[in-house]
Amino acid sequence: MQLPNTFDGLIEEATQLDLYKKLIFQLNKDFLLANLDLDLHEEVLPTSLKLILHETVYKLIQEKFTEYLNLLYIIDVSEQRVKALDGDDVLKLSEDVALLILQREWQKVWFKNKYS
Repeated sequence: MQLPNTFDGLIEEATQLDLYKKLIFQLNKDFLLANLDLDLHEEVLPTSLKLILHETVYKLIQEKFTEYLNLLYIIDVSEQRVKALDGDDVLKLSEDVALLILQREWQKVWFKNKYS
């Protein structure tokens, strides 16, 4: 499986495969497991999804770092990929981490769809 490198590419692929709602469901499920109430509506627009996820990650990094780490652990975001990001600009870091989260969630949804 080749992961899309951009948010738009990921959303486009999810939409083409009719898995966008499942992606939203998976995000809600994993955030809830991390005791974070994201509660995205299944009809959320991709632009809103990007903004909400970016803002949520930014706030977690700034205000609740332990919960941020717990979220990454529960979603199973690659530690190597997070460490490879530039941490100097928190705004850019949170945007990049939001993409990593979406990519990992997309992997889960794609594999469940393909192999179940």
